[in-house]
Amino acid sequence: MKKTCSWPGDNQLMRAYHDQEWCVPNHDEQYIFEMLTLEGAQSGLSWSIVLAKREGYKKAFHNFELDYCSSLTDEDLETIKERENVIKHLAKLQSVRDNAKAILRIQEEFGSFANYLWRYVDFKPLVNQWDTEAQIPAETALSKQISKDLKKRGFKFVGPVTMYSFMQAIGIIDDHVRTCPYHTLNR
Repeated sequence: MKKTCSWPGDNQLMRAYHDQEWCVPNHDEQYIFEMLTLEGAQSGLSWSIVLAKREGYKKAFHNFELDYCSSLTDEDLETIKERENVIKHLAKLQSVRDNAKAILRIQEEFGSFANYLWRYVDFKPLVNQWDTEAQIPAETALSKQISKDLKKRGFKFVGPVTMYSFMQAIGIIDDHVRTCPYHTLNR
């Protein structure tokens, strides 16, 4: 029996996310936007808190539909903050709108947000082979590079640590420990 990553613990949402989504390559625009939003919402919080509010985010932001999110007004965002099951941090909620607008601009330039992101790794996931979770970095030169470019393009809550977690979330990086049955080389 292969030893799985331990970070999800006994939390069912965390375990399902680890087993079904984390480090799985994804090119779907709405899913990528969802992960960007949730990773940004996590800043200063735990991933388990954010996952517990994931359905609230999907409801509030119409399943992360880019045109809808890009057209939200300040009043809409205040209403979401007050009424929906989301992180009650107005700047993080405003970043959903700002990032949706920025993604739409990137789509015009690169054809898709996925193309923009995946070109950083020549459209092939980076598969790490860590022996322990302690070896996994919080940020890398690549996450710093992407963060810097996204910030120049008007994105918010996209620091290097957030970008590293985001790259894991959409499968640009596989950081399962080598013994985990969900590691690319074990599937």
